[in-house]
Amino acid sequence: MHLLIRDITLEDAERFEAAFLEQGWHKPAAQFYRYYEEQQAGTRQVFVAETEGQPVGYVTLVPQTTAGPFAGQGIPEIVDFNVLQKWQRRGIGSALLDAAESAAFSMCDRVSLGVGLHSGYGSAQRMYVKRGYVPDGSGVWYQDRQLPEMAECRNDDDLILYLSKMR
Repeated sequence: MHLLIRDITLEDAERFEAAFLEQGWHKPAAQFYRYYEEQQAGTRQVFVAETEGQPVGYVTLVPQTTAGPFAGQGIPEIVDFNVLQKWQRRGIGSALLDAAESAAFSMCDRVSLGVGLHSGYGSAQRMYVKRGYVPDGSGVWYQDRQLPEMAECRNDDDLILYLSKMR
């Protein structure tokens, strides 16, 4: 398999929307158009994995996180990382993270990310630990707020643990 890691293009928006719909996920083209615009403005880098002429995954990197425990510290954050299900377990996610981490480490000696806690994020959780990411120690966050001990929450995509990795 020949794998190319490249910047997002306008053509990727509709292609990703269709591919994610095929696997039952709603990721509208508007999201990818916004990512393209933010990449053009320099506020986000978007790395796309392409094989067989098709985009099969992506990851985005923002130069400075604006939420969570790393906000305001000048630490880049990996945000929104996905590989289409039929292309998983082929090294595509690792190649995307290699590109994002390399870009992050050119800005700072640390990179951060938040990962969901429900089982749908299980593969990502394992991957991040294997790659050397460690929890920051601030505990669980829900809807961009640190949860105090004994707080109630919902185990959805907004329940997050923040991790970071040093160069």
